[in-house]
Amino acid sequence: MLLTRISALLFAAAMALSAQTSKQLDISGANIWTDTGVDLKPGDTVKITATGQLQYMGAKPCGPEGLSRGWADLIRQLPVNEAGRGTLVGRISDNPAARAFLVGPKAERRAPVAGRLFLGVNQGANDQPSGTYHVTVEVTAGTVTSTPANVKVPQMTQALLDGVPVRVEDAQGNPGDRVNFIIVGSQSKVEAAFRAAGWVTVDKSKKDAVLRGLLSSVSKEAYVTMPMSELMLFGRIQDYGYAQGDPIRVVASRHHFRIWKAPFTVEGQTVWAGAGTHDIGFDKDQRNGKLTHKIDPDTDGERDYIGQSLQQTGMVVKLDYMRAAKTFESAKTAHGEEFRTDGRTLIVYLQPDQTSTSGIAFPDLFCSVLTQKNPDGGAWGACDQFFEGASKSDMKLDAVSTKYRVLIVPGFMSSCFSDSPAFQEGQKSLKEQYGVNVALLQVPNDGSESNAKMIASYLAEQSKSDAGKWIVVGYSKGAPDVMTALAQENAAQYVAAFVSVAGAVGGSPIADALPAAADQWIRQYNMKGCQGDTAAGFKSLQRSVRAAFLAANPRMPVPSYSIVTKSQKTNTSKALMQTWQLLSAYGPVQDGQLLQQDAVAPDSTVLGIALADHFAVALPFDKSSDSAIRGGMDKTRYPRAALLEAIVRYVSTDLGGK
Repeated sequence: MLLTRISALLFAAAMALSAQTSKQLDISGANIWTDTGVDLKPGDTVKITATGQLQYMGAKPCGPEGLSRGWADLIRQLPVNEAGRGTLVGRISDNPAARAFLVGPKAERRAPVAGRLFLGVNQGANDQPSGTYHVTVEVTAGTVTSTPANVKVPQMTQALLDGVPVRVEDAQGNPGDRVNFIIVGSQSKVEAAFRAAGWVTVDKSKKDAVLRGLLSSVSKEAYVTMPMSELMLFGRIQDYGYAQGDPIRVVASRHHFRIWKAPFTVEGQTVWAGAGTHDIGFDKDQRNGKLTHKIDPDTDGERDYIGQSLQQTGMVVKLDYMRAAKTFESAKTAHGEEFRTDGRTLIVYLQPDQTSTSGIAFPDLFCSVLTQKNPDGGAWGACDQFFEGASKSDMKLDAVSTKYRVLIVPGFMSSCFSDSPAFQEGQKSLKEQYGVNVALLQVPNDGSESNAKMIASYLAEQSKSDAGKWIVVGYSKGAPDVMTALAQENAAQYVAAFVSVAGAVGGSPIADALPAAADQWIRQYNMKGCQGDTAAGFKSLQRSVRAAFLAANPRMPVPSYSIVTKSQKTNTSKALMQTWQLLSAYGPVQDGQLLQQDAVAPDSTVLGIALADHFAVALPFDKSSDSAIRGGMDKTRYPRAALLEAIVRYVSTDLGGK
């Protein structure tokens, strides 16, 4: 029996070794892309490390991290827009729809689809630097956890398709582009899929363009999101516009489409109707004689490109084509251009959202805690004014588990507000009502790497007593600080789960554009207890810095959860109003500091959207003894204790089922 076990272990080890391959090669700046000869399968993990230097004329030598972005990058055509010239980048497949991704000195990536790995240099076609990067590629064979064979695919019916208008209209009722694709999937999945495919949301108005252009220019990001015209479907203008385009050519040429949320669902799944065209130049608008974009008359090419780009993300379960009962093969756009089509509509089915093993709906759990327990005290009213989708309040609530300890790591500038610690009310309630071991670790305004060492050291010291593992809640900048500790400081051994609450996982445009904001708040509110280096703290919140971290650490080593925050103008504090106005140009889900897409931890279960601004969701400024702080942070009344209790209840239950 012992020999049998040893043989089995040796066989398993041999299989693991055989599943790993390694290759070394040099990447020259003479070519934008180099074929590595490495073929990846879906689920494979590829680790890439690089050393070496490139030398561009008139610039300092750079390593695989690339040159710092400068103003000239605004007019350069680079494969990865957010990275500097000379950065090592990659792509899987030579399909034109496959988007490039950041590599830098080190990256780890799970292949979403099968394809050949290409590596290259983030530069324009005319760049010819000297030097090379020496690259090591290590591939570990993996498996795909969700495939079309084991995922239930909802079926778009002929009757539903025939109920969708065949064409969109302009404001005067003139028929325009054809509705040439349908997407079945939740809003969060749709946004995540398009973001992964390299599509960016387009400004809805000239005002948005000015605001977003200001942030993009200051942060040295090429501006590719100029507005597109408003068209009508289902009686309203598009919900979202998306585009892809080269920075310098986007005025004349870009891939783009509009999508509308349909007034029906498919087996409970949200349906989106889209109209996509490819701008290839300029033409005269036959309605008014003004200049307008000229589209590629073969609109099926853009339809198929959109589908291929989504398929490259690995988030598509199925692609299908259907033909509406009333269709056509040629027509004219609203401004008089002829276009043609084969009459088919592409149906894209996205993977369903990741759900809890416990089957609990977090918004309803929050509502039940708020209604039945009300740990915050006072009157609150309807739950759905505090958490999106919260309605059910009759869930059975047992005592909160004391199996796990809870550690709260607050955000940037938390040391400046000594009388307003994060989740103050929730900490007290969990301790006094349920005997949960809750702690708050105050971190300075330093970079995430420095704070990560402090977090890991604290966890190691506190874990010397056998009192159970930790559920670590990272609020705001506390989230990337915790993620860095888990990924780089061996802190995962002490942690049962990580929860990001309004976490700056992907950084923020504000950190790129307004680095002096923290110093302004410190002066305005006379904050004397601040600790740390605010410049280093702000730098670690830049989107390029966070993107590099996520490229090197694409998965968390412990079960992870995310709560996004969203505020409207009416419930945003005065101190956040300026940044809220700026971020409103990016999209509707933001909290005055973060965008929705930057607040979700990788591979995490998204618990939902808290309806509060960035401060209100965690910081009790409404109870501050400083009248100046209460005046500036004037919209921070929120049931934070109920939110924290719901988090602990949910995660404890969910961990029990994993």
